[in-house]
Amino acid sequence: MRILVTGGAGYIGSHTAKALVQAGHEPVVFDNLSEGHRGSVKWGPLVEGDLSDGALLRHVVATYGIKAVIHFAAHAYVAESMHRPREYFRNNVTNTLCLLDALLEAGVCRIVFSSSCATYGIPSNVPITEIHPQNPINPYGESKRVVERFLYWYGRAYGLDWMALRYFNAAGADPDGEIGEDHHPETHLIPTAIHAALGKRPFVAVYGTACPEPHGTAIRVSL
Repeated sequence: MRILVTGGAGYIGSHTAKALVQAGHEPVVFDNLSEGHRGSVKWGPLVEGDLSDGALLRHVVATYGIKAVIHFAAHAYVAESMHRPREYFRNNVTNTLCLLDALLEAGVCRIVFSSSCATYGIPSNVPITEIHPQNPINPYGESKRVVERFLYWYGRAYGLDWMALRYFNAAGADPDGEIGEDHHPETHLIPTAIHAALGKRPFVAVYGTACPEPHGTAIRVSL
């Protein structure tokens, strides 16, 4: 099966492309390379383009005979979304609608959506379950929640089969060492904790900024 992997040049997308090949499928990566890396596309072809380009999307779906989509492409920095909500809603929401329309026009009715734990907001109870209320507290989480609602209604109206994956802290590298995390700047908790332990950064700021005082709590990490 040929599967379109949007954002397939990024961290999770590139690992997914390799896993698809190992499972006997053919990934077709669609990425504008604004955050992803050309060198991470090692399994299947790369189509360089933006999700706002509906004509290109329709061309790719038809040319490659796409049967399903795994949708990773999105802006994904929580703090940044607080200052640039227009960009986040345009890229994460409006462009996803463009993708969905292209898929429906081509008769492609299967999609896995890369959502986020940010849709839950501040948890009312722990551990968080899938049925926990979704009350995002930032534009990034809101953009993901909105798309989940679109998918629900597209499923009801157009027969779209969909699934949303709400990650917490995805981390690690390919077991073969071919690909791994490559974010600049690195903002994710697990790699920043490892960097602090290795002495590559002085501390990990929790609920704060890069300055330990007085904005948040600085945690020193050692191996």
